[in-house]
Amino acid sequence: MEDCIFCKIIKGEIQSKKVFEDDFVYAFYDINPQAKIHVIIVPKHHLESVNSIDETNSLLISKLFEKIPEIAKILGVKENGYRIITNIGENAGQTVKHLHFHLLAGEFLGEKLV
Repeated sequence: MEDCIFCKIIKGEIQSKKVFEDDFVYAFYDINPQAKIHVIIVPKHHLESVNSIDETNSLLISKLFEKIPEIAKILGVKENGYRIITNIGENAGQTVKHLHFHLLAGEFLGEKLV
């Protein structure tokens, strides 16, 4: 999508502080962190949300989830723990219509999710 901010970040049209990149996944630091470590993990292929996942693209999502532990290791949080969150739709707080996952870590997050 030409107007998607995450697609522009992936293409290098908008600067980001990259954590990880391969053929399928791009991960970068969130500009409005909600924890000491807050990284956005996106598939390079544009999908609007989890609701867009089907049998034609689910392999892309499995590749993304295969990389999450590697990204956590790069960040130094794999052993102590981290949280993965995604928002689906406006009522859940999805502000960018490109499927993405938030990796939160670097401090005690507790059990509360909101």
